[in-house]
Amino acid sequence: MSSLRLLSSVARRSTSFSLARRGYADISEKLNLSLTLPHKTIFNSQDVVQVNIPAESGDMGILSNHVPSIESLRPGVVEVIESNGTQKFFVSSGFATVHPNNKLTINVVEGAPLEDFSLEAVRSNLQDALKTAAGNGSEAEKTEARIEADVYEAIQHALAK
Repeated sequence: MSSLRLLSSVARRSTSFSLARRGYADISEKLNLSLTLPHKTIFNSQDVVQVNIPAESGDMGILSNHVPSIESLRPGVVEVIESNGTQKFFVSSGFATVHPNNKLTINVVEGAPLEDFSLEAVRSNLQDALKTAAGNGSEAEKTEARIEADVYEAIQHALAK
């Protein structure tokens, strides 16, 4: 018997077991967001209306009552929308975990407020990384430089918006 049929059968027989129905998100409720690096928390709030994340599967928005899930993050911008404004953070990679009861945790390897980046410095570092990736170094050095260039390209794209 498939697990879905088994679950349906148990649900019909049990009066104490019920399957919760999901509906549209209710934006009157708020998200409890924690955005953390391995060594510190860079954002924590219980008054978040929506969070937009750069998931590996594509950009996605998270509202209250979102279905519990885990998403892998690619380099990009996490946009936090609160009642009193919006904040943007650049993250290199990590995971976003949507928990029940409107809790969202985002754990990233590196991240900082987008306003902390200088477009000129990013462009300069990108050129250096591209030179190293195309140079005569070892394969490990070239691979590391290509990853660095990918991150700088993502930051440059985020700053250009």
